[in-house]
Amino acid sequence: MPWASLPPKAAPKPVRPNPLLTPTKSIHQHPNPRLFVTDVSAEATRAEMSTARLPLAYRDTCAHLLIPLNKCRYENYYMPFRCVDERHGYEKCQYEEFLLRVKKMDEIRDSKGGERSN
Repeated sequence: MPWASLPPKAAPKPVRPNPLLTPTKSIHQHPNPRLFVTDVSAEATRAEMSTARLPLAYRDTCAHLLIPLNKCRYENYYMPFRCVDERHGYEKCQYEEFLLRVKKMDEIRDSKGGERSN
């Protein structure tokens, strides 16, 4: 080791993993992953969405994740490698909402005997 000859105070300390940063359980191992990521009680109010100046097209059930994402993007000058966790959470919420819409449409189609509405 190159620092073996240095005095003890100058030698770097060994890096230990932080237990707060290393997840013990994956999101996919959670019994209900949808509630783990997007809590229904965490929805943004209309006042919060208008204060954050969200466009009308983005004011949906995932807006409570988009508000901190946009704030993070603004504070970090829209650098693509920043705010990755916020973006992942928002995109996962959007995907879950898409799956719910598809499931609901399949239920409607099944109730009509398989006929398409368009």
